Amino acid sequence: MNPALTRLTELLPPHNVAPHDWAAVQEQLGTELPEDYKELVDTYGGGLFDENVWLLVPGCPRPRYDLISMDTQSREALQLLWDRGEPRPTELDQDGARLIPWAYEDEGGEILYFLSTPGQKPENWPILINEGRGPEWERHTGPCTTFLLALMTGEIESEYFPDLPLDEHLFETNEEIFANS
Repeated sequence: MNPALTRLTELLPPHNVAPHDWAAVQEQLGTELPEDYKELVDTYGGGLFDENVWLLVPGCPRPRYDLISMDTQSREALQLLWDRGEPRPTELDQDGARLIPWAYEDEGGEILYFLSTPGQKPENWPILINEGRGPEWERHTGPCTTFLLALMTGEIESEYFPDLPLDEHLFETNEEIFANS
């Protein structure tokens, strides 16, 4: 377990989660995924960290919180916006560069992406956050578990998560949330 995930589990004890078939997931996506993301998902499953960061997972019955569905939906939506003239992050000008959504901010609609570029290991992919209702992007270093922990503990700030850090940490599983909705 990576050090950031170890620290996160000390702040928020995880639930029992069945591991995913990552080979099948990566085949569907057509790309590898960072090991820390896979460990995070296999430790917590889908759900909401500190009432702000919704972790996307493969196989979620609700497409808005499913990794595969959101990947397809995000690519289509972004391409439509870029075709209409919205500025595109310059990092995507490199051949083979790709955005892969891994988390979502439910209220504002911000999506947290991995920026995959050729020749770069998934563990080194930066994180780009797209403003939910506008053209702005924010860049952070990865890996995602380190970023998530830093966001939750106030070690970094994001314009798109002004409510973090919270005084008390919370993780709500998809099952808990969906049962109450």
